[in-house]
Amino acid sequence: MFTAGRVVLLKFIDIFNFVLFVIFTVLYSYQAVYTAVALFSKYRKNKKEKHIAKTFHRYAVLVAARNEEAVIGELIKSIRNQTYPSELVDVFVIADNCSDHTAQAAKAAGATVYVRNDISLVGKGYALNFMLGKIKQSYADKHYEGFFVFDADNILDENYIAEMNNVFDQGYRVLTSYRNSKNYDYNWITSGYALWFLHEAEYLNRPRMELNTSCAISGTGFLIHRDVIEENGGWRHYLLTEDIEFSMSEVLKGEVIGYCGSAMLYDEQPITFEQSWHQRMRWAKGFYQVLGKYGRDLLKGSIKNKKHKFSCYDMMMNITPALLISLSSLFMNLMFFIAASISPDIGYRVGHHALLAMFTSLLIYYLILFAMGMLTTITEWKKIHCTTLRKIWNLFMFPFFMFTYLPISVVALFKKVEWRPIAHTCVKSLEDVR
Repeated sequence: MFTAGRVVLLKFIDIFNFVLFVIFTVLYSYQAVYTAVALFSKYRKNKKEKHIAKTFHRYAVLVAARNEEAVIGELIKSIRNQTYPSELVDVFVIADNCSDHTAQAAKAAGATVYVRNDISLVGKGYALNFMLGKIKQSYADKHYEGFFVFDADNILDENYIAEMNNVFDQGYRVLTSYRNSKNYDYNWITSGYALWFLHEAEYLNRPRMELNTSCAISGTGFLIHRDVIEENGGWRHYLLTEDIEFSMSEVLKGEVIGYCGSAMLYDEQPITFEQSWHQRMRWAKGFYQVLGKYGRDLLKGSIKNKKHKFSCYDMMMNITPALLISLSSLFMNLMFFIAASISPDIGYRVGHHALLAMFTSLLIYYLILFAMGMLTTITEWKKIHCTTLRKIWNLFMFPFFMFTYLPISVVALFKKVEWRPIAHTCVKSLEDVR
């Protein structure tokens, strides 16, 4: 290849990487505004006066549990220890395809338990719909105004329901909350999860709430008004990420999902990379499913929906596989490097340039993720329950945890993924976590 051809390749590599960087920046630049809004909200001198609910609403708590006898007792205990009037909160547990004593443990802790055995319809969405049907059939006289959804491994701050009730009383029909972790300090995997959920709560959902745009629920710790359930005919979302599917569906209908940052729950994160791989594989596949089902409508809504245009765009970006943009840059640079190593015609300089571009991209992404993690760690410092040394170490490991999404997002494109349970073994009370 002539020298002129090599110059063209060098320019192509630079232009390709620059264009991808610009696309990524343009698509997600609004999240920098989110960060500024979140910081202003957290530290402004004259905060808005907190709304105190005029009504104590009646709630049902739904817990879909599969082989959770070790941890479900602590969740129910934390619900029973709420400062909110206990006579207004009933706990319902779906022992879903269990092979252990989850039903007995939940019943002993004070929950109303239903056993579901259906291996043809597997997943949290089916379990929730099953329980909502049972409540409608047998507890209609209770007139529940809202339904909380928790995972069996969660534990709640004692003011959780009272705080959620304050925001629910303002008229929000769907609410999410602050998601902390009860095993943040276990290893770099658990801290990686936990730090992301803290960032999602305070630097995505908090600014959305401040700007009166819609938030997104994330797996656990959310509240749904009875009217929403009735309008939907129960729980009708059965994709691998039923929470994200529900969020997209509600936003497209014009619902504004709220956020209560003062309502804190503690969630258990997977402790082994194998568990994490399988869980995040399901999430990645679920995001693709949701994008395929709702992506076109969200794109259309971000252009034509006058009232909720930005919410549609934000939710579309929430499910768009941004990692694939990053991966395409790394893949192209790697291909040029390999080609240069094999073929002397391409030349050492081209290969070296491609390799340098690849590592530069990785460094940029690392620094962005590090900055994101550092900001979250600093502002949420007192809410992260582990030693100072562990907080700092986990901060440096956070970008590596996020990088592991790269192979997961690729494999999920081609692999058939089915729902599978994650074993929860971190048995802690609220006092233990603190």
